[in-house]
This record gives sequence, C-alpha cells and structure tokens, in this order.
Amino acid sequence: MMDAIQKAAPVTNRITIKETVGRLLRNFFQRDQGVAAIEFAIIGGVFSMVLVVSGDLGLAYYSNMQVQTSAQVGAEYAAIHGFNAPAISNAVVNATSTAGINASPDPIQFFGCPSAGGIAAAASGSTCPDGTMAATYVRASASRSYTTLIPYPGVPATYAQTATSTVRIK
Repeated sequence: MMDAIQKAAPVTNRITIKETVGRLLRNFFQRDQGVAAIEFAIIGGVFSMVLVVSGDLGLAYYSNMQVQTSAQVGAEYAAIHGFNAPAISNAVVNATSTAGINASPDPIQFFGCPSAGGIAAAASGSTCPDGTMAATYVRASASRSYTTLIPYPGVPATYAQTATSTVRIK
C-alpha cells in the first residue's frame, strides 16, 4: 500500500539534471570573481612583449647612432690632421665607448668634383666641369654587428650596422 501512496502523490521537491546544469551555468556566467586576474594575464603578457620590443629597438637605434658618430669622428680627424689611414681607423674605433665598432672598410683618399649626385671621381690635378680643380676627399667608414635581445619572427637575429662619412681635406 505504501507503494501506491508514493506513486499517487505528486513529487514537488525533485530537481532535474537539466535544471541543475542550467542553474550552475547561469551562476558561472554571472559571477565576476577572478575576471581581473584573467584580464591582467592577457594584457600583461602583451604589454611585456611590447616593452621588450621597444627596448630592443631603442638599443638598436642607439647602437646605430654610435656607428654613425664613429664614422663622423673619423672624417673630422682627417679634416683636421690630413689623411693618415691608421690614425683615422684608430679615431673611428675609439670615438665612442660602444664595443665592437670597426673601421671597415679602411679609410680611403680620393680626388673628385662636386656634382648634383654627390662627388664625381676625378683624376688628381684634373679640372672639374665648373672650372675648379679636383679636390682631395677622405671617406671614413664604421661598422658594427648588432644582435637582438630575443629572436623575432621574420627578422634576422644579427645584422650589420654601417655608416660612411666623407670630408674634403684640400
């Protein structure tokens, strides 16, 4: 008889699996606990990479400025002291405190005439198209190999930085 009463009485306190899962999902998606930590993890990682890349670009730019300065110092040395290849090379190498700067290629002395495209090579003692004598020039060069802090996709890890400076000495 007990079975008949239990079957006949409506069950009102029974919760279905569908209702339970629905309630759990609603509660899960309505909560905002831990959202800041997830946002920080995503944004913090991106920000850290931007910071590293910016620092690496800044170091590369600074290194390139040092190479340019070294070439200019070599040309200035030639303008003041005349052509002396070993001394010009020494001035290029010791112009800055940045390590690894070389006077490469070696300083050269040449004769030329000023033109719209730069300096046109000429023979010693020849006359330029404007009627002046060919002048004496010195070209000082500097180079350095720069290595990035971390490898980047599509960018070589090491590349050459070069600079050349030309000065008229006579």
